[in-house]
Amino acid sequence: MAYQISDECISCGACEAECPVSAISEGDGKYVIDADTCISCGACAGVCPVSAPSEQ
Repeated sequence: MAYQISDECISCGACEAECPVSAISEGDGKYVIDADTCISCGACAGVCPVSAPSEQ
């Protein structure tokens, strides 16, 4: 299952820099993860200061 970013996102960008497959991009008010590209590695969740990314 791909990761998704919740509304807790503070748009800091830490997750985008950490994603090894560039599945994360800045969306409208929060970052978003492309489910088709996400490899569910969890790197984004490991660096997020507010625990916004979670596996769905």
